[in-house]
Amino acid sequence: MTKRLKRIPAKFYCTKSGIEPVREWLKKLNKEDRRIIGEDIKDVEFSWPIGMPLCRSIDEGLWEVRSNITRRRIARVIFYVARAEMILLNGFVKKTQKTPDHEMKLALKRKKEHEKHG
Repeated sequence: MTKRLKRIPAKFYCTKSGIEPVREWLKKLNKEDRRIIGEDIKDVEFSWPIGMPLCRSIDEGLWEVRSNITRRRIARVIFYVARAEMILLNGFVKKTQKTPDHEMKLALKRKKEHEKHG
């Protein structure tokens, strides 16, 4: 049997102080939600490029992994692609139809930091 290789491995964005915000956010979720989001990220890693309904381009080189988690909630992990890696920038549970501006701004800020210091 042939082992399938990741086309684009996921890496957590890390702040200058060593904090990985998406990993910290995931740890706060329940086990089932973490499993669902992890499987969705894994599916993107192995199937890149992949489109809807799992993944879509959102703005300025950013993409989102779209996960349906427990209690009919929706989670998003925003990432960008750098040096053939999927850099996980921001994660949140959606409360509105549109991605909140502050979540986008935070992801863009982290992307710029990563591009500069990554």
